[in-house]
Amino acid sequence: MKTPVTFAIAGFGDRGSTYASMQTLFPDKMKVVAVADIRPERVEKARTLYGIPEENCFSSAEEMLAQDQLADVMVVSTMDRQHVGHAIPALEKGYNILMEKPISPDLAECRRIIEVEKRCPGKIIVCHVLRYTAFYNTLKSILDSGRIGDVVSVCANENVGYWHQAHSFVRGNWRNSRETSPMILQKCCHDMDIYTWLLGKTCTAVSSVGSTYLFRPDRAPEGATPYCLGGCKAKETCIFDAEKIYITDPRTGIRHGNTWMPGVACGVDPTEARTYEALRSGPYGRCVYLCDNDVVDHQQILLRFADGATMSFTMCAFTENCYRYFKAMGTKGEIEADMRSNEIHVRVFGEPEEIVDVTKLADDLKGHGGGDSGIVQDFLEMLIEEREATARTTTLEHSLESHFIALAAERSRLEGGRVIDMEDFRNGKTV
Repeated sequence: MKTPVTFAIAGFGDRGSTYASMQTLFPDKMKVVAVADIRPERVEKARTLYGIPEENCFSSAEEMLAQDQLADVMVVSTMDRQHVGHAIPALEKGYNILMEKPISPDLAECRRIIEVEKRCPGKIIVCHVLRYTAFYNTLKSILDSGRIGDVVSVCANENVGYWHQAHSFVRGNWRNSRETSPMILQKCCHDMDIYTWLLGKTCTAVSSVGSTYLFRPDRAPEGATPYCLGGCKAKETCIFDAEKIYITDPRTGIRHGNTWMPGVACGVDPTEARTYEALRSGPYGRCVYLCDNDVVDHQQILLRFADGATMSFTMCAFTENCYRYFKAMGTKGEIEADMRSNEIHVRVFGEPEEIVDVTKLADDLKGHGGGDSGIVQDFLEMLIEEREATARTTTLEHSLESHFIALAAERSRLEGGRVIDMEDFRNGKTV
């Protein structure tokens, strides 16, 4: 394929704008030439940033897809339940697809798009960006080397972060599974993908428990109001107070120069005045106890693999920081690692501990530890060099396994922790 590879962005929110911004890293290899978003201010920002012609700016993905093919690649970063509906016509028009995860919370839709891809010339890559990080590729190399022997057991944590849960999964776009996806799919299909890829094992059974423990009306403090800026009597002591999270908190508030996550959700190019205005009546100013959320704030999964190995995975909102933790216990040693410290501790039994500092292995650890730029670079190389996917590439088929596990876990949770046979689940058996 000739360079630069041209990109059309369907959905210029957080993720769509992130992938578009990779043009600054790979200016000779990619160029954003079209954009669609339901919010006019986002379209205007994209038009200004990338010099997109007016005729290639659209008010919806549907409007964009009604045109002839506009680019080599379409980034599908609309809402979860729209992904397949936007990707299929894009494939049929000849686009290659960079699809934000999840593929879909509906397994029938996942299977349908795989069949469509088989008869279309374009490639689809699902944005399981963790596979493209120095952190997880280093872990993969150590595990594959056999230094700790056969992995017998794994424990892993997705530490969501209290403010991130409140922002994205209580007040925000992914608060309600009927409108988007279950928490374990939306947030943690990353984890189901990365850990099965690291281990190279097939999951045979899943059991899961979890619930919405805190973010519900019966846990609201006395004097709570629908909006934090609406005279709430619990405001001063509430750690989830919107003014604290979006404006005054040193780490997340716009008053301290944070104009990206979470504040950018309140408006394009946010200022303190605009953020206050958004919090008075918009979704991000709502009381976390009085929203229409139904996704869990904590969930645990037990996985059994074909060789008898096991894994426990915990997703929890109630953590100070947002990061992932991993521990693998093998027949010859153990590995302990987390993305906050970017250190990997390798302890082969009877030998001195080795500490791998991942910050010394990569120049760029921004954006999911470098995964955002890594996946775009890999996709560009695939297209330009016209080569096939590698064992690392997050194709539809590879990504579907993470969806099977996540949705089986949600089935188990809803049924009181019942053990789900994965072979039956993959084959569509419901008993």
